[in-house]
Amino acid sequence: MRRLLRWIRNLVAIAVLAVAALAGVVAYNTLRHGSRQIDVAAVPPIAIDEQGAAQRLSQSIRFQTISNFLNPEQDAEALRGLRAHIEASFPAFHAAAKREIVGGHSLLYTWEGSDPQARPIALLAHQDVVPIAPKTEADWQQPPFSGAIEGGYVWGRGSWDDKGNLYAMLEAAELMAKQGFRPKRTIYFAFGHDEEVSGLRGAGKIAELLASRNVRLEFVLDEGLLITDGVLKGLDKPAALIGVSEKGYATLVLTARGTPGHSSMPPRDTAIGMLAAALTHLEDNRLPMRIRGSVAEMFDTLAPEMSGFSRVALSNLWLFRPLLLREFAKSGTTAAMVQTTTALTVFNAGDKDNVLPGVAEASVNFRLLPGDTQASVTDHVRSVVANDKIAVQGFEGNFDPPPVTGTSSASYQALNRTIREVFPDVIVAPGLMIAATDSRHYAQVADNIFRFSPVRATSEDLKRFHGTNERISIKNYADMIRFYVRLMQSTAG
Repeated sequence: MRRLLRWIRNLVAIAVLAVAALAGVVAYNTLRHGSRQIDVAAVPPIAIDEQGAAQRLSQSIRFQTISNFLNPEQDAEALRGLRAHIEASFPAFHAAAKREIVGGHSLLYTWEGSDPQARPIALLAHQDVVPIAPKTEADWQQPPFSGAIEGGYVWGRGSWDDKGNLYAMLEAAELMAKQGFRPKRTIYFAFGHDEEVSGLRGAGKIAELLASRNVRLEFVLDEGLLITDGVLKGLDKPAALIGVSEKGYATLVLTARGTPGHSSMPPRDTAIGMLAAALTHLEDNRLPMRIRGSVAEMFDTLAPEMSGFSRVALSNLWLFRPLLLREFAKSGTTAAMVQTTTALTVFNAGDKDNVLPGVAEASVNFRLLPGDTQASVTDHVRSVVANDKIAVQGFEGNFDPPPVTGTSSASYQALNRTIREVFPDVIVAPGLMIAATDSRHYAQVADNIFRFSPVRATSEDLKRFHGTNERISIKNYADMIRFYVRLMQSTAG
């Protein structure tokens, strides 16, 4: 008995020492994890004609530039009207820069730099918008295409995505052109017209044109991640996330073939039954969640700025990774950051209740983490489905994740400094853009690709993105203009 008690005491002592050692390692990792925020002085806010800028943005919203993949000329008249409004609203910029119309409706401006040896940069935005969800028009506080200015906001579809960015860039360029600014390096302004339906006719054609002219861009900046306030748990300050990577896109069409016939004599395996089982298997066997690449770097950058358990956990991913992944899995929004997502989006089969269809077809959309590819996801689908009677075919327009931009690049550091100069209260970190942007088309001509919109947003604001009551505050819009002014001064001045 004494020997047993002694053994138990020794075991308890070892356990206590192990726990103490583990706690010490966790505490050490947490405390040594110092801030990665660069120390810069805020720049004095430049004067902006806020009401005039708001009015011009308001007027742009009235052009219903709703793009349609199957009917590319659907919004042609609206795009021509928007183009005329842009030309009339920003005369000094049009006098300073050369405009080209690409792919029918996209706009490419070239503001020639004085140093031909300096690599040019490109600021990207898109003119088109998404439609209003059917039967939700009455839910808008202001008519969705009115461009109403009310309560300190500009309301309407496109005020945020993406006419806010587009017009803020033009306001900044107009202001600088009036002041006699001439860039040292060439600045391209590339405004696609079909981003919401692939960007192939707009940004894709602009990128091809630049490639044909042997243009090599130092960086491109497109819409993307935001300045979120109160969204990240454990972070008291707003977080400005720069998208240095972007998910790929792959829609796979699954087609099951069965024996058509009368429903009174169904075979054991039907087209609908086989396809339904395959889709269930795909939802039950999703691709694994992983914290790696730019997401891991984002957590590493944010960790020292956080408080409480969030700081401890993010500073010790080697220990808390499984716990964090379980938490991320509880929400589609957080899961999307760490997983190639599986979304069942379309199902078509049958046209009569007493007839067995010979074919059932479904579309499954995957958003690919950097590191995954169309080929690897297709292999995953075929392996999970495991049915030779179901064909798997990819969509035209699918694409692998674009290259990841390194945070050690001079361009990233310049963007980081600009954000902190204009928004001194924010924490800056790299991040992953989970949606698709026009910037991916520029991978062939750009060394660095960034996806960042200088828009402040709360969790409540995020619901307005492609949703009801889209709006932007006039104060925020003025700061967006200041951001683009400062960025051009610091990177091209």
